[in-house]
Amino acid sequence: MAAIANLLLLFKKGDHLVVTEDLYGGTYRLFEQVFSQYDLSFTYVDTSDIEAVRTAIRPETKALFVESLTNPLLKVADIPALALICRERGLLCIVDNTFLTPYLLKPFDLGADITVYSATKYLAGHNDTVSGLVVVKDPLLAERVYFLQNSVGAVLGPQDSWLTIRGMKTLSVRLDRQQENALKIARWLEGHPNVRKVCYPGLETHSGHAILKRDAKGFGAMIAFEVSEHALVEQILLKTRLISFAESLGGVETLVTFPEVQTHADIQPEIRKRLGINDVLLRLSVGIEDAEDLIADLDQAFAG
Repeated sequence: MAAIANLLLLFKKGDHLVVTEDLYGGTYRLFEQVFSQYDLSFTYVDTSDIEAVRTAIRPETKALFVESLTNPLLKVADIPALALICRERGLLCIVDNTFLTPYLLKPFDLGADITVYSATKYLAGHNDTVSGLVVVKDPLLAERVYFLQNSVGAVLGPQDSWLTIRGMKTLSVRLDRQQENALKIARWLEGHPNVRKVCYPGLETHSGHAILKRDAKGFGAMIAFEVSEHALVEQILLKTRLISFAESLGGVETLVTFPEVQTHADIQPEIRKRLGINDVLLRLSVGIEDAEDLIADLDQAFAG
């Protein structure tokens, strides 16, 4: 959040940003409850819909802020197409690439200007530090971002920096295993009688599968799924033994969250309902444990 807040200092009173609609709830809270009082405005659209993005741009629009893979519904952004619109309209293209990481997707190669990461997640990878990163393509713009960072003081401490660097050394190894596990679990969930919907871009049925197959080295290790009734949500959260009920993601341990009341509680109920962040949606951050153990844990939790 410090990294994103630092980026917003690039803009001035009256500026407007087009933003991914089903984004991390903390980002939404920062935009709507903090920076809106400084007369920045935000329009939220489905950034997997190119025409919706184009339509949302106004004369005062200065940037597009997009999650490459959205949280929690895992919609896929076509970064090359969005970056082209930004170039045509003179906008900054900012990509939150937390879910895919630079190992799987390189937004700069696809036309983005700035990437931002919650390095707390996959980059550090061990749930033992809190860290944010901003990466800027243009050297002059990078100097502006550095000036703001230095001026405001949103600077990572040395121990947290070391933990993040240490974690990045094993990023590829961890993600390879996590993706392998995620695909096995997603396919198992697809076949479960008490699961009515599975969102995982590694599945051929996912609407963004072809885009990531073209642009990325993989599909990530996040899964969102809807169970058949609300009672199963509490049952799964309380009865899983290997999988922890916790709000973070991207670490070596598998975690499950309930977005409606945890990560996205700050988004208005009517907006959550329209987006599909409902009372039967769960989100899995798949870790490096044995996939069969994870599936067995889910199976026994479903069984009650």
